[in-house]
Amino acid sequence: MSQCPGQDMRKLKAAFYRCPNCGEEVEMFSDEFRRSCPRCKTSVEKESVPNCASWCKAAKDCLGEERYNEMLAKQPRSGD
Repeated sequence: MSQCPGQDMRKLKAAFYRCPNCGEEVEMFSDEFRRSCPRCKTSVEKESVPNCASWCKAAKDCLGEERYNEMLAKQPRSGD
């Protein structure tokens, strides 16, 4: 494979996280783990850093089943 299919921007998922400082909703995509709040500029972070195994539907094919399972086992569940 010359390029990871997970890099296709059309396949990203969005979720909203509350700013711990002002309560503003901050939109983050599945490949991001930190953004600045648009209202107060506080850093808003996901509970864990996403890896491709946790969000990309092609990860198993790209990585192979053994590496895919290793990455999933290391990825904490965040409730997203």
